[in-house]
Amino acid sequence: MTGGPVLVVDGVVKRFGEVVALDHVSLHVASGEFVALLGLNGAGKTTLFQVLSGLYVPGGGTIRIYGHDMARNPVPALAGLGIVFQQPTLDLDLTVRANLNFHGGLHGIPHALREARAAQCMVRLGIADLAARKVRELSGGNKRRVELARALMHEPRILLMDEPTVGLDPATRRDLLSHVMELGREGVGVLWATHLVEEAEGAGRVVILHRGKVLREGTPRALIGEARADTLASAFMALTEAKLGGTV
Repeated sequence: MTGGPVLVVDGVVKRFGEVVALDHVSLHVASGEFVALLGLNGAGKTTLFQVLSGLYVPGGGTIRIYGHDMARNPVPALAGLGIVFQQPTLDLDLTVRANLNFHGGLHGIPHALREARAAQCMVRLGIADLAARKVRELSGGNKRRVELARALMHEPRILLMDEPTVGLDPATRRDLLSHVMELGREGVGVLWATHLVEEAEGAGRVVILHRGKVLREGTPRALIGEARADTLASAFMALTEAKLGGTV
């Protein structure tokens, strides 16, 4: 069951010189909702996530995270946000436990609580036996689990996942997707960006981003019906007209 909106993006614009990377993008994610942001490579998904996480300042529009305006009140807005970027951001020379504790410290979590939450997150993601291992020694799949555990340390209300399965084998990809969908069922709002249609098939809603614009949005079944297609993959191809390229 989903609740009220935890993320509201309204008319967000981002330009890089003459290139319009995000063209009045609007979308929302409710508490407990799993929304797939589906787009070809270069559609603008990563740029949107960089704007949502405060790395870029939008040229227009508004972003609200759990009611907090990102522009006017960024600290509480970002405090409710967990994110796993496409490119790994772990400290490879720290242990798994140290990476989690360091992140908890950045969020002002007291030491004892940091230790407890790190232990809980590692158990949840099945990496408790790796706590004392340096991250550089881990497989790609386990590194992703560490990144997800780190993102959950401060108990975010909205979780952003930017192409999190890139480079993972199919079994590990399914396992990570299953973990995140379970978080959605527990009340965390999830925005999962991907170019892989199969990862969007189980989403509550799919937002198709194409050349920096929201092309369509709806349940997988609704999009299939609108495109008069047999599968979400064929609907996606029909709705985007299989155009390659796009924005940054």
